[in-house]
Amino acid sequence: MAPLHSRSWRSRSLLPWAALVLALIGAVAWGTHVLALQLGLQRTGDLAGHRLDVTAARLDGELARFDYLPALLETSSEVFQLLATPGDTALRAQVSRTLHALDAIAGADILYVIDTAGTVVASADWQQPGTPFGQDLSWRPYVRDALARGEGQFYGVGVTSGRAGYYRSFALPRHGKALGVAAVKIDLEAFEREWPRLPGELLVVDERGVVILASRAAWKFRPLVPLTAEARAEAEQARRYGTSDLTPLAWQLRQPASDGITRVQMERAAYLASERPINHGRWRLLLLDSEAAAQASARNTALSAALAAAVLLLLAVVAWQARREIRQQRATRAALQAAHDSLDQMVQARTAELRAAQADLVHAGKLAALGQMSAGVVHELNQPLAALHTLSDNAAVLLDHQRLPEARANLVRISHLVERLGRITYQLKAFAHKTLEPPTPIALHKVVGDALFGLAQRLREADITVTVAVEPPDLHAMADAMRLEQVLVNLLGNAIDALAGTPAPAITVRAIREGAQVVLVLGNNGPAITPEVLPRLFEPFVTTKPAGKGLGLGLVLSARLVQGFGGRLQGGNLATSGVAFTIELPAA
Repeated sequence: MAPLHSRSWRSRSLLPWAALVLALIGAVAWGTHVLALQLGLQRTGDLAGHRLDVTAARLDGELARFDYLPALLETSSEVFQLLATPGDTALRAQVSRTLHALDAIAGADILYVIDTAGTVVASADWQQPGTPFGQDLSWRPYVRDALARGEGQFYGVGVTSGRAGYYRSFALPRHGKALGVAAVKIDLEAFEREWPRLPGELLVVDERGVVILASRAAWKFRPLVPLTAEARAEAEQARRYGTSDLTPLAWQLRQPASDGITRVQMERAAYLASERPINHGRWRLLLLDSEAAAQASARNTALSAALAAAVLLLLAVVAWQARREIRQQRATRAALQAAHDSLDQMVQARTAELRAAQADLVHAGKLAALGQMSAGVVHELNQPLAALHTLSDNAAVLLDHQRLPEARANLVRISHLVERLGRITYQLKAFAHKTLEPPTPIALHKVVGDALFGLAQRLREADITVTVAVEPPDLHAMADAMRLEQVLVNLLGNAIDALAGTPAPAITVRAIREGAQVVLVLGNNGPAITPEVLPRLFEPFVTTKPAGKGLGLGLVLSARLVQGFGGRLQGGNLATSGVAFTIELPAA
């Protein structure tokens, strides 16, 4: 062992190197993160620019779609007759019907005519609830602007309808004098309904910095920065934003990323904001893309770079260490060779002893395997051989009494049993090679009957009452008939052994369908399984039978056969008395 002062000195000498390695890895990670974030934000901004151009073009197209309406109304003599005689009720209705027809063709939200006093004298929806027909709108900015300058524009909440829209107004002149105003309301909320399905967050900000359209309803009619007292008063007087209290959004500019793209923070979330002017520069269209994806990609890239740097440094250390190891190996190789020479003689002596012991162990293993194989074969073939003996004796007696049909029936049964013995030996071989036929639909009533038939002699000798209930009688399950019969013979044979000495011994076999499963229950009224054995039922070489009566492999083999059908075998004590084994199989 190295002295304590030597190890302490070595640890102190390694500290500067460790600090240098950590600093190099940190520098690589930081530089990679900065570069990857810049590239990610640039890629996000490029994609956002294309989406923003398309959205801006659609909005500008919708806003300019109704610029032709004033020229169309100027050609209508009815409109100017109404402006000259605004009290003519019939003329009001006639002009309103004309506006309704034009509105249906143009697709505007509403089209109406206002006289110089600011009163709506005709409207496309004059018969609908919430119509501005007959209302005094002289206080609306777009009415005053049209009468003063020839046209006006305004975005706000409707006085009568309560719905926001964009209002365009145009003067209706005659001989150089404005006799009235034609106004159209354009519904832009259809765009808002599309935006939540698009990537990013879309906003339209008016000339006062208030959000008038947004993909998030909670952001609508809220300024990016607090409004001045003068701007709030004008907005309240014109009723631009309805009942909104104009609470500012948590909007904060962080840093510019590139032309037209800025990194911002909105409601405590980081975004990349792209901007386009619309409506002749009066409004701004903003697209906010979350920085989360770019940040995550930059972090992953930085982590990968740091890991790569660590791996390279580790490889360098490993190469240096390998050179040291080579030098040390050369120094110790001579000593090892000497030790090897001395050990070689000892190994040769021990090898002779181990070979003798190995021969003894192989011989003992062969004897144990032979005993287990013999017991297993006897266990599988004993029942059919006993039935063959009984049937052949009965056939001789029946022939002596000239009862030929019954003797023929016995011979047929003997033939079936011989065939069964052949299948058993084939399947024992197949099991040894771990080959299983795929499960097929089998009739449970027949499989249960065949298993009970093979054990008929033992059941009669033990005076056991057997009750079978298969519901419905034609119940089918997915399994292999012969292998399932082997499982049932094994379980029933165990039950016969367990019922020895039990008064009024009884076995019940019940099969029902439960959903997509077939449940087959074999119960008996014998003694319960002890608590020590119960949790280890399906472990190899666990048995309650006396020595020489069982190997403890029957339940293990049965469980594996049932698993091969896609099913499950379980066992346990009944609540009252006795034992039951449950087989669950896929229903056919």
